[in-house]
Amino acid sequence: MRIRSSNPFFALACGTLLMLAGCGGDQSIARTLGMVRDAPDEFTVTTRAPLVMPPSYDLPLPAPGSPRPQESPERVQAEQALVPESALAATPAEGQDSPGQEALVKLAGPPAPPHIRRTVNAESLDDQPPRSLTDRLMFWQSPPPPGTVVDASREAQRIRENAALGQPIVDGDTPIVQPKRKSILGSIDPF
Repeated sequence: MRIRSSNPFFALACGTLLMLAGCGGDQSIARTLGMVRDAPDEFTVTTRAPLVMPPSYDLPLPAPGSPRPQESPERVQAEQALVPESALAATPAEGQDSPGQEALVKLAGPPAPPHIRRTVNAESLDDQPPRSLTDRLMFWQSPPPPGTVVDASREAQRIRENAALGQPIVDGDTPIVQPKRKSILGSIDPF
């Protein structure tokens, strides 16, 4: 039996089969095309106390909005995780700083501007533009990290000069490291 290779349907079918064979494996192509769904692990998303059988089946009626009786507050959980002995020790009253905290606040320097959180959040949103499918296929290499790299030594010198002159630390331009320009073929690593 002889197969005619000049048939366009045959060539299209062979090409389709070849493309489908390339879509298997570790599903990296399918993940790139958005065909694989990575669902989060529901057991690592939330932290709840494990379910246990009660000693008796005479359960109290639930009170909407009240905290769960088997869970301790998050602050106590964090303290117990970091320093288990501190959960048993006496703590200063709420709103009262310890001598160590007061010393750290004195050494911290001038307070940060009140709008610093909004500024940082706005800058971080600007640094992450979404990449389209064609960009990911054409430019397979990972993009450079977002943001600018600050020259640490020159920035420390600028902050010291502002402190010596009594100016706020946000005055002046932040020195940045200028990235080196790459040639077209310089970024390709053959091995």
